[in-house]
Amino acid sequence: MAPSSFLIFDRALQSRRHARALAGGPADFLLARAADEIVERLQAVMRQFSAIGDIGTPLALLSARLAAHYPAACVTHLASAGGANVIGDAERLPFAREAFDLAVSALALQDVNDLPGALAQIRRSLRPDGLFLGCLVGGATLRELRAALAEAETDIAGGVSPRVAPFADLRDMGGLLQRAGFALPVADVETLTVRYPHLFALFADLRAMGTTNALVERIKRPTRRALFLRAAEIYARDHADADGRLRATFELIFLSGWAPHESQQKPLKPGSGQVSLAEALRKP
Repeated sequence: MAPSSFLIFDRALQSRRHARALAGGPADFLLARAADEIVERLQAVMRQFSAIGDIGTPLALLSARLAAHYPAACVTHLASAGGANVIGDAERLPFAREAFDLAVSALALQDVNDLPGALAQIRRSLRPDGLFLGCLVGGATLRELRAALAEAETDIAGGVSPRVAPFADLRDMGGLLQRAGFALPVADVETLTVRYPHLFALFADLRAMGTTNALVERIKRPTRRALFLRAAEIYARDHADADGRLRATFELIFLSGWAPHESQQKPLKPGSGQVSLAEALRKP
C-alpha cells in the first residue's frame, strides 16, 4: 500500500462505485475510445504476444478485444469489480516477475495513490523487451466542471473543498516511465469534447463511469442542492455553445514503454556524433 502521505483516493470507495456502475449499466464511451486507440497502436507493432496482462481496466472491453486480436495469447484481466478473471488492485499487482510480454491499462492508473509505484510494478511484470501501452485521464479533464464547482462553492459556502480529482500532467509522464525503468518511453495526448444538454447529464455519466468524488479529503456530509444548481448556472454561462449544449473536456494521455533489452536502440554517448550541428543545419 502507498504510504499514508500519498493517500489521495479512497480505493475501497472507488471499488464500490465501479461495481455500482457495472451493475447499473456503465457509460463506456470514454473507455471504448481509449481501447480503440490502444488496439490501433498495437497493430503497428510487428509481433505476436503470448501473455497479455490488462491492468485495472474497469470493464472487460479492452481485454476482450485483445483476446480477439491475439487468439493464441493468454489474456489476464485484473480489476476491482466484475468482468475480470483476477479480482485485485492495480496498486498491488499479484503477478510474478516477467509474467507478460504485453501489459495494457485503460483509464485506471489516474486513480492510484502511487503512480510511480504502480508503473514500476507493471515494469517488473514484463519480460525483457516486453511492451506496456496505457491510457489515463489527463490534467485538462473536466476543467469546466472544476471551475464551475469552485465558483459555486465560493458563492454558497465562502470557500472551496476537494471535489474533482487531480489528474496527471503530460509533461511528467515521460519522466515517470523512465523512473519506473521503462526504455524508449513515449507519452502523447488526445483531447475530446463531449456535449451535454445540462450539467446533471454530465453528473449522470460520471456516476455511470464509477468516477464520482472518491478523494480521501472530500467533505463527507451531503452537499446542498443549492450548490449544484448554482454550479449549473455558472457552467451554462461560461461553457455553452450557441445551441445551448454544454462542453465537457476529457483529456486522454497515452503511454508506451518497453522493458529494457540489449536488442533495443540506444542513444549515442555524448560527443560521439560525427556531424556537427552547424554542418547539419547548413543550407545546401
